[in-house]
Amino acid sequence: MALTHLLVGAALLSLACFFSGSEAGTVGVCYGMMASKLIKPPAVVQLLKRNGITMVHLYDANPEALTALANTNIKVGVSLPNQYLALAAGSTLYALQWVQSNVKAYPGTKINHVAVGNEVFHQQPELTPQLLPAMKNIQAALVSVGLADAVKVVTPIALDALTKSFPPSEGQFRDDIAQSVMRPLIDFLDRTGSHLTFNYYPYLAYRDHPDQINLDYVLFRPNKGQLDKGTGLMYYNMFDAMVDAVFHAVEKLSSSSEHGRGRILSGSDSSASFIESGSANGGGTTGPAAADNLGEQKSVSAAATPANAQTYNNNLISKILRGTGTPYKPNAEKGGSAAAPPANAQTYNNNLISKILRGTGTPYKPNAVISGYIFSLFNEDLKPGDDDERSFGLFYPNGTPVYKVDFVNPGPAPATPTPTPAGSSWCTANAAVSDKQLQDALDYACANGADCRAIQPGKTCYQPNTVVAHASYAFNDFYQRKSGTCDFNGAASIVYQKPTGTCDASAPAAASWCVANTAVGDTRLQAALDYACSNGADCSAIQRGGRCFDPDTKEVHASYAFNDYYKRNGRTEQSCNFDGCGSVVHQQPKYGNCVL
Repeated sequence: MALTHLLVGAALLSLACFFSGSEAGTVGVCYGMMASKLIKPPAVVQLLKRNGITMVHLYDANPEALTALANTNIKVGVSLPNQYLALAAGSTLYALQWVQSNVKAYPGTKINHVAVGNEVFHQQPELTPQLLPAMKNIQAALVSVGLADAVKVVTPIALDALTKSFPPSEGQFRDDIAQSVMRPLIDFLDRTGSHLTFNYYPYLAYRDHPDQINLDYVLFRPNKGQLDKGTGLMYYNMFDAMVDAVFHAVEKLSSSSEHGRGRILSGSDSSASFIESGSANGGGTTGPAAADNLGEQKSVSAAATPANAQTYNNNLISKILRGTGTPYKPNAEKGGSAAAPPANAQTYNNNLISKILRGTGTPYKPNAVISGYIFSLFNEDLKPGDDDERSFGLFYPNGTPVYKVDFVNPGPAPATPTPTPAGSSWCTANAAVSDKQLQDALDYACANGADCRAIQPGKTCYQPNTVVAHASYAFNDFYQRKSGTCDFNGAASIVYQKPTGTCDASAPAAASWCVANTAVGDTRLQAALDYACSNGADCSAIQRGGRCFDPDTKEVHASYAFNDYYKRNGRTEQSCNFDGCGSVVHQQPKYGNCVL
């Protein structure tokens, strides 16, 4: 089992499986088959469809599964296991035959990645020299059969590839692999448009150090958080901290491809993916009755309960969507405290789903898109290792659920906060505290259940663009959802009259347009016009013969270009700046027959 998968660039985040990036956060499952009395692949496909699961990762290239998944529109990842790594590295012919037999042979199956090896540095370090050559040969084979655009080559990596993972800003790769393996590996992934993938298992960290780690921190529940003094960022869950540790490690790597590092890590293009992430669930192979044996455990971990498993998975699904989970059958030999109530699992899962489906990134990379795979689809009683390794399943082998995880909905998210039953109270920001304290509390609220979409640039409640206004919106949304929680370490307070200027997220955003500021002169307008047309604005309508060519003036042409750029970039203040050449208006401009 892998401890962490991170895919950076289109990141795969998972606790025990694998995750990969996508344009919007998506959650899949790791489909392992080492279980007795396991339902057949056609029945598995129906199970996936019923639960809205749109991605699966296989640990091999099982023909029966790949056939059953054909024509379903479910994205499928296949694996070249570690035992075949040396063969693929040493023979281009073997790599080609493998791709022809396990990828090309299934044209109706939506295969989107090949995982070459699994946690090689952790599980079989002697194969490390063969890893990149094997990946390159598989890539060459995909090119030769015309599938390189649709199918990407990845390799899931365990988190112990880092020498340190907390604080995240001190994350860096081990000296034995940093320059010799990771740098050329990242360059390869960049050149091929693929992703860096890691497996993440916060549960295992808690299981091994329950005296040092707060369970709430693992389960995405409210907690005091952990400060990274290197960046000044607060972390309110371990998953974010693990992911950001990998981001920092990659940034510290002296890659020979600066372009690649930029695509993978910088700005809104940053994404995280995991193939494995999960938490043990309590075990069992036949159905709910098997879970009753939990009472026979002499010593169990508080993290390893169905409740904590469900809490963790739903939270992580919302954030990453590939490869994460929590075991519900603890390993008694590891020791630990009494089991927690089942509500913990549900809390974790719902919080995580909400986090991922809302597109929440991490403290260090807030715009990162996280997708991944939950480990795992089934409890697998035939797997070697500890009990919890066999008990990460969302379902028993017969297809009955261990607990409910929603792969489709981010949870209740009304556009406007609903007043409490008492009805007449709101949670507002305390303007007397520092902006930093407000920002930290705002980040916490948005990362732990508040729906903060309305205060993003260009959205209904973005204006006024002040930390007090945004914090008040986030605090109140959190307050209404959490049945009266309004503290935030002194950054907020409850009031019983609706605050002046309270934004209604359900109201339509005020119409706005970006027009030219003629006071700056034609020279500056022309320069700004050229910039807009060269950076995304569609300026075809102001070319000769276009519908807005006339009136043929700098003001009209610049206004058209500025407004098109403004619309395409979220209608933010910054997107209508143009170094002072643009300004926002709230009446629809009309120039002759040209209406913006």
